[in-house]
Amino acid sequence: MANTLLMPKATAVWLVDNTSLSFDQIAQFCGLHPLEVKAIADGEAAQGIKGMDPVITGQLTRDEIANGEADPNRRLKLQEPKVRVPESKRKGPRYTPLSKRQDRPNAILWLVRNHPELKDAQISRLVGTTKSTIEQIRERRHWNSSNLVPMDPVTLGLCSQIDLDFEVQRASRGREQPAPTGDTLLPAALTERLPPEQAPKPKDEEEELDADKVFAKLSSLKSKEEEE
Repeated sequence: MANTLLMPKATAVWLVDNTSLSFDQIAQFCGLHPLEVKAIADGEAAQGIKGMDPVITGQLTRDEIANGEADPNRRLKLQEPKVRVPESKRKGPRYTPLSKRQDRPNAILWLVRNHPELKDAQISRLVGTTKSTIEQIRERRHWNSSNLVPMDPVTLGLCSQIDLDFEVQRASRGREQPAPTGDTLLPAALTERLPPEQAPKPKDEEEELDADKVFAKLSSLKSKEEEE
């Protein structure tokens, strides 16, 4: 990261008020024009700006100021920062290799078939395509529709499984859950209103009743055999 002075005008205000440095020295150190520094000294510019001490910020030392005051031709040197912050790289559009670009239609077809709840904007975010392409594939109007094969975009490397799950969960919010299939328990409100003889009996109780009947039959058969 380039070593630059923080708040040049505020620093110039402080140097004008607290040092005997020349206008040229202050202008060179703060990156200003000497006439601008003179206007600051005359009170014609930078009105209302509070001076900032460059010594406190670690950008200038007391010895450097003293040496500059002793030698009007001396150029002040900006101190090296103790901590360097790396420059933030500008994030551009994600680059997709040509091979993966060719697989986008297959990934779109897979998403359309396996996750119809996804909106076009969500599919576009996942695989980086346009809504018109999604509509063409959905309506089988794509120029290569006959050769498309559904392929998982995660396997193709077009998106991560986390991103896919997140978009699917977002699309599923507010949607009606499918009705359960097979035998289910009756609601308590219905079972409480039924007469005792019609109320469903627990499975364990039914099994116990059946077992009693079996033992009764066995005991009756045994008594008959003893009588004979």
